[in-house]
Amino acid sequence: MAATFFGEVVKAPCRAGTEDEEEEDEERTETPEDREVRRQLARKREVRLLRRQTKTSLEVSLLEKYPCSKFIIAVGNNAVAFLSSFVMNSGAWEEVGCAKLWNEWCRTTDTAHLSPAEAFCVFYHLKSNPSVFLCQCSCYVAEDQQYQWLEKVFGSCPKKNTQVTVLTSRHVTDYRTSESPGSLRCPFLRALKTQTLKEPPCCPLLEQPNIVHDLPAAVLSHCQVWKLPAVLYLCYTDVMKLDLVTMEAFKPVLSSRSFKGLVKNIPQSTEILKKLVTAEEIQSNIYT
Repeated sequence: MAATFFGEVVKAPCRAGTEDEEEEDEERTETPEDREVRRQLARKREVRLLRRQTKTSLEVSLLEKYPCSKFIIAVGNNAVAFLSSFVMNSGAWEEVGCAKLWNEWCRTTDTAHLSPAEAFCVFYHLKSNPSVFLCQCSCYVAEDQQYQWLEKVFGSCPKKNTQVTVLTSRHVTDYRTSESPGSLRCPFLRALKTQTLKEPPCCPLLEQPNIVHDLPAAVLSHCQVWKLPAVLYLCYTDVMKLDLVTMEAFKPVLSSRSFKGLVKNIPQSTEILKKLVTAEEIQSNIYT
């Protein structure tokens, strides 16, 4: 019951019943063409792992096909550039596959002829130690595609002896603290780990009520559920483009056990990093 402006009492309609009726109407009005569009869109949003050499899909998950003791994942341009300069330039890495996916922010249309610019998510292993894996992911993996990505990469029953390390960055405005924003010295590093990781992280743990997002959060949650030792290193920065200071903020992780033996010449890697940033700045300068 409800009273109107004029004082009479009237029976208020039930909103819950109205919503149910609206949903039923939507289901009744969906045509076969609508269902076909939905099916086509779902197929288009499927995540596929391709062999880079043969351009064919992997029949099993990546880590079921290849034994893996260490798995380092870089998500985002700064993390990818850091890994390229300090790890990939310190050894011989062989590409074992790439992910093909399509969403609002990442579109690859030709699965048979992926160019380097379209290979947004690439997987490598170390030639001298093939159980060491590395993933460079500079694309956006949508929320409805993250479970597919995890299934294609880790499989349905991941091996417990795989140690996972994830590097990524977020804008400092996502960081929640009682301190004044002006007192934060950007960039800075925080860590979040699973319960099974015995090694202490190389930086302070992420404080509550902060949370992590997107693919890095999905990977860490997956590792927690399957009791895999894993750590996520999150760099908070005020510069989201390719930035030398932001990338160098990841340097403390080089002392961790996951990176042991993978980095040979830090000064040389730093010079490579500087050249990479300089090349990016020249390319993005519209007046050049």
